[in-house]
Amino acid sequence: MKIALLGYGKMGHTIERLALERGHDVVTRIGRNDSINDIQKADVVIEFTSPDSAVSNIKLCADMGLPIVCGTTGWSEELQEVTDYVNAKKGTLVHASNFSLGVNIFFELNRKLAAMMAPHDDYRISMEEIHHTQKKDAPSGTAVTLAQGIIESTSLKEWHLGTDDESDSLPIDAQRIDDVKGTHSVYYSSAIDDIEIKHTAHSRDGFAIGAVIAAEWITKRKGIFTMKDVLNLS
Repeated sequence: MKIALLGYGKMGHTIERLALERGHDVVTRIGRNDSINDIQKADVVIEFTSPDSAVSNIKLCADMGLPIVCGTTGWSEELQEVTDYVNAKKGTLVHASNFSLGVNIFFELNRKLAAMMAPHDDYRISMEEIHHTQKKDAPSGTAVTLAQGIIESTSLKEWHLGTDDESDSLPIDAQRIDDVKGTHSVYYSSAIDDIEIKHTAHSRDGFAIGAVIAAEWITKRKGIFTMKDVLNLS
């Protein structure tokens, strides 16, 4: 499979290494100041750039008839617009707040725990996420997905950034610390006991291998997908 890397920072370099290990060919690597037209050499595009570039990158790939795996977060408010555009072009997109296989299993565990805890309103629910200082969006896309999984099953109506208690709102404490790959924790706290689930990433490899697996999966498909589809977790 011929892969174009759209975004060639630390994540792009990690994806390249793992893609080559899996026998794929990285035909172009596009950094911030490189021409995007070279992606036409590829069978699939893997995109990890920035929130202000992701939507235009996805649309461009749809225009070119190229399937794209988008790992950039922070553009979810434009998801419906992107979905309509890609479908109109009969294109292919896999998007996810996190491509790590472990995190996607964690998402399902989080949903199941939230459903189990929903009848027990004596527990206060809160979240914490920690990332490296270069991460631009807060809370992380992963934290937002976790929050949505909790809101679906509980009396909470929304989430908010911070640690203050607000009625019907889930607090998310977002911290930025040097060289932290990503830690997400969900807490259920009561006067009697605490319950906690936690995912800690040790390197970028988990995110990168998930993106490569998604790229392998979408090459002969059309439509809009997430990692739940790729991993058959739906």
